[in-house]
Amino acid sequence: MNLNQRIEAFATLGKFLSQFTEKGIQQQDNIPHNELFFDAFHMQIKRAREYNSWYTKENVLFAIEGWSKSLSDNELSTWLSKYQMPENKPQTVAIIMAGNIPLVGFHDFLSVLISGHKALIKLSSNDKQMLPLLAKYLEHVNPDFKGRITFTVQKLENFDAVIATGSNNTSRYFDYYFGKHPNIIRKNRNSVAILTGKETKEQLEALSDDIFQYFGLGCRSVSKLYIPEDYNFDAFFEAMYKHKDIIYYDKYANNYDYNKAVYLMSLFKLKDNGFLVLKEESSFGSPIATLFYEYYNDLEALEATLNSQSDKIQCIVNNNINANYIDFGGTQNPKLWDYSDGVDTIEFLIKL
Repeated sequence: MNLNQRIEAFATLGKFLSQFTEKGIQQQDNIPHNELFFDAFHMQIKRAREYNSWYTKENVLFAIEGWSKSLSDNELSTWLSKYQMPENKPQTVAIIMAGNIPLVGFHDFLSVLISGHKALIKLSSNDKQMLPLLAKYLEHVNPDFKGRITFTVQKLENFDAVIATGSNNTSRYFDYYFGKHPNIIRKNRNSVAILTGKETKEQLEALSDDIFQYFGLGCRSVSKLYIPEDYNFDAFFEAMYKHKDIIYYDKYANNYDYNKAVYLMSLFKLKDNGFLVLKEESSFGSPIATLFYEYYNDLEALEATLNSQSDKIQCIVNNNINANYIDFGGTQNPKLWDYSDGVDTIEFLIKL
C-alpha cells in the first residue's frame, strides 16, 4: 500500500463522515460500505454521548463534520506535498489519546497510518466509541490496513515510538516510562485572545465560538483574554449572548454555579453575564464557565511576553495584529498542518 492508496482510503473515510453533520444525519448514495457502517456509526455517536455527557450531539457532529472536510483528496495531498515520504519498513507507534473533546486523537491516528506505520492505540475511557469503528471502515476500504491498527487496554508493549497526550502531571509519567523511545509527549496548553477594543460585532461573535465550543474543554478553546486598560466589556458581553443557552446544560451550569460561589466567597472581583464569569488572573487555564482576563498597556511588550511563554500556549487569536495569529472563530477549525504544540508529527514519523 503506497502513499496514494493511503490518501485515497482516508478520503473515502471523509466521504463516509460527510453524512454526519450539524445540520443533520442523512445517508447518501454511492458511499462505499454504507450498508455495513452507516447505522453502526450512527449508534456509536449515540453511545459516545451516553458514556460522556460532555459529548453533546452538537459537539460530536461538529467534530465529525470538521474531519470530513479535512479528509478530502485536496486537503490530504496539500498537507503531505511538502514531505518526502519514504516507503520504509513500518514501525509500531504507540498512541496514548486524550478524551477531552470528540475524536481529539484522530490526527495522531491519521498521521501514523498515512505515513505508513502501524498504530498501537490506547484510547481514553472518555472517547472510546467512535474511532474503533472508523478503523474497521478503513480496513474495509483497503484491506492492507488490517494488522496495522491495534487497540489495547493493557500495558503498552512491543512498540518503536510513542505519541502521548495528557496533562502536566501525566507527562511526567510518560517521560519516565517512554523517555527511552522516540516520542512526542504533550502537556497542558491553553489558547488566548488579544483584544484591542476595535473589534467588530462579527469578530466578537466569532470569538464566542472559540470560547464556548466544546464547553471550553479543548486546548484550542480560548481560556483567557488580553485587553487594553480602558477596555469596555459591553460589546464583548453582547456578542457572548449568542451562546446564552449553554447555561441550560446541567453540567455546565453546575460548574458555573460552583466556580462563581468559590470566587465570591474568596472576595474576588468578578464580571458576570449570567452564564460566563470573567476573573482578572495572570494564569492561562480557566475553569469551565470562567474566562480569565488580564490588562496590557503595550501591545509589543505583550507579544514578547506571550512569545516567551509559547510552551504554554496552543493558539493566539487576533489576526488583525499578527498574520501568524488565528482569525476570530478559527480555533476549532484547524488545518491538517496546524500541529498540536507546534510539533510536526509527520516529520517525526518520517525519521523513525
